[in-house]
Amino acid sequence: SVAVPSSSCYVLDNSSRLVDFSSWIGHPFEYEGKDLMVRFCKDVERRSQTGYVDFGRFNYFISGSGRVDFVQGFYNGDLANCEYSYDKLGRTAQVNIICGNCWNGQCKGGLGCICNVTYESDCRVFIELAIPCEKPGPRVFEGFTVGFHPRSWEIVYNGLTQPGYEKSYKDFSFSTEQTHVTLYMTAIASLSSLVRKPFIKVHPVKGLEVSLSGSGTNGNSPTTLSPTLLIVHWRCLKVHDKPYEVNVTIPIEGYEPVQFFLAKKCESREQGWAIFGVISCVFFVSSTLFCCVGFIYKTRVEGIDALPGMTTLSACLEIASGADINAEASWEEKTYGSI
Repeated sequence: SVAVPSSSCYVLDNSSRLVDFSSWIGHPFEYEGKDLMVRFCKDVERRSQTGYVDFGRFNYFISGSGRVDFVQGFYNGDLANCEYSYDKLGRTAQVNIICGNCWNGQCKGGLGCICNVTYESDCRVFIELAIPCEKPGPRVFEGFTVGFHPRSWEIVYNGLTQPGYEKSYKDFSFSTEQTHVTLYMTAIASLSSLVRKPFIKVHPVKGLEVSLSGSGTNGNSPTTLSPTLLIVHWRCLKVHDKPYEVNVTIPIEGYEPVQFFLAKKCESREQGWAIFGVISCVFFVSSTLFCCVGFIYKTRVEGIDALPGMTTLSACLEIASGADINAEASWEEKTYGSI
């Protein structure tokens, strides 16, 4: 399994192996001859007595060709006198990284240095940087994706397992009521035949029944135009206080297998009704207290006659006692007093 690194400062080399430079972020390299500073995976600046000129912030990291092993791109630098640059990106820089020493023999040992700086214009600069590169990691199956929709990649993108699925997380778990989840797999057509049938492991072993179905389990090759389906069916057999871990592994011939985790809750169904009951009880008690407070306020401040319906109730009591209901003046005097 190859999880996406914690930062964007990583690259896949020409053999599709992951090279993680996260520990290099912000490391400064200064070229004194032209007062240029490269901060690895951060930005490029030209420094002088008149101030700083920004030649862009880190944007991409790709593999190179020839004697250049990797290339970093820096965009959106200072706009002054570069307002009409390509795509209006302001000042830009390209750092060509050489693993080892400079071609002219500089930078032997240490953490490397800038070999050469070439200004294509006032708005673009090319830099050669020699460093002792990190050791390549596992081989990644580039172009492979897994998502919840045919054109999405929430779980796996470009062969790398995304955050939230590299291990089991309660916040990313599926509810007790959900009986299945459908996943869509895609791959580059020319390499799709390397994808093998997936298999699963469940932890704890007992308590959750899991099975797979769909075209992805029949050996069909996924492509970007025709994704294959991987349907995960699950049924809770035993209540568990923590989500079950469903480890899905997709073997890839010649590459590190793609692996991700799905978390499945198996909670007591009575818990939902219990929560509903508690909320209903709280609402009922709150409503009762509100009505009582309103009643007390009306009777204490405005008198009992201010309460809705009290006039009608008084009239009914008068009728029951045998009073003349047509004696309007008498009624008003009794109720409100003589004016």
